[in-house]
Amino acid sequence: MAGYADVEGIGANADTLFCFFNGKVQCVCGKSCIFAPKYAMILFKFRHTETMRSEMLSIILKDDMNRKFSWAFAAILTLCAAILTGCSSDDDDTQAYTGVPLVILDTDIGSSTDDLFSLEMLYYYQQQGRCKLLGVVVDREGEDCAACADVMNTYFGCCDQMGTVPVGLVRNGIKTPTVWIDYKALPTYTKADGTPMFARSIGDYSALPDGWQLYRRLLAAQPDHSVSICSIGFTTCLAQLLESAGDAYSPLSGVELVRRKVKCLYIQGGSYGLSPEPDYNFLQGIGFAKTFFRLWPSDVDIIFSPMETGNGIEYQPEQVVSDVSWTDHHPIKQVYMTCNCDTGQMMWDPLTVINAVEGDGLFSLTERGTVVLNDDGTAYFTSSATGNSRVQIPGDKAWRSAMLEKIRNVNKCRQ
Repeated sequence: MAGYADVEGIGANADTLFCFFNGKVQCVCGKSCIFAPKYAMILFKFRHTETMRSEMLSIILKDDMNRKFSWAFAAILTLCAAILTGCSSDDDDTQAYTGVPLVILDTDIGSSTDDLFSLEMLYYYQQQGRCKLLGVVVDREGEDCAACADVMNTYFGCCDQMGTVPVGLVRNGIKTPTVWIDYKALPTYTKADGTPMFARSIGDYSALPDGWQLYRRLLAAQPDHSVSICSIGFTTCLAQLLESAGDAYSPLSGVELVRRKVKCLYIQGGSYGLSPEPDYNFLQGIGFAKTFFRLWPSDVDIIFSPMETGNGIEYQPEQVVSDVSWTDHHPIKQVYMTCNCDTGQMMWDPLTVINAVEGDGLFSLTERGTVVLNDDGTAYFTSSATGNSRVQIPGDKAWRSAMLEKIRNVNKCRQ
């Protein structure tokens, strides 16, 4: 318990925790506080709200603690309000986050190739200082899918001070979902001499955290209302996150953690035209999708990128191969050289990433409203001034060409 204050995710913009241990007060807000009795260990949680209300989470005493110190606890409790005042104010979560987008990518990598271009876009944006990729959540079961994300992270040098960008993997997700372009063998590709074509950074994929667990770890560590989630696959891990309870990373439930930390969810899913169609990402795991729609906080924004918005943005296989002209040892180029990618693959997924990083200015969006998911996988949008949802509206031919050119230009770069 004494080390709780050092748990990743507790910071000035999160719940303020005080750990009293051996006469020293450790406050994660970084400011000095009052003393505590020797051998006492107390953990307080103060939730910063507009009225600065506080609550005591728990009081834990060592079994051998001498009762003669009990007077001090009454004194400490009377000083809670003073502690809260001294540690809040300028550092609390009332200040809006103004930094670059902090992005978590949630992907069903291993099937459609637009997931690969979404990752490539995020690497490029990060290298340009326009976003920070916090982690990759793989929502398609299989360690080979996680290995594909590992290949991409390693190849593009997407690293932070702790090593490669963390990867989480769904364990109890959708069984045998449809595979459109099977490139899960990418991590096993070899050069002419038999050596691996692509390096990897993760030694044991079985040790990866579940996707929802990585979500909790990453979200808890970020400033309030700062995280942009790009969901370009199934809603398995999002549903499991929302159903999760408090843990070592945060005492908040999954719903409250999302409400506290997420700025906006950009999700590829749905078809909202005149004749709505069942959505692949939703229908493949309709139970997870229904849970996601039921539990997602109504005061956290969602921007839906539907099928019709990406339709017509087609990156032809021969263009992909020719655009990476300087080498054959490129993971996306190798997928296109090895697999049959002439399947009508559109660039649906990257539109969530572009929106998250470059903002709404490049898109036409509906007014605010709500989205309801039916059991058959169809989703319906209804206008509402108090709704949390907006939908990307399909652009014209010039807009589609501009989006494709943006994706192509990134793919041409020697990152």
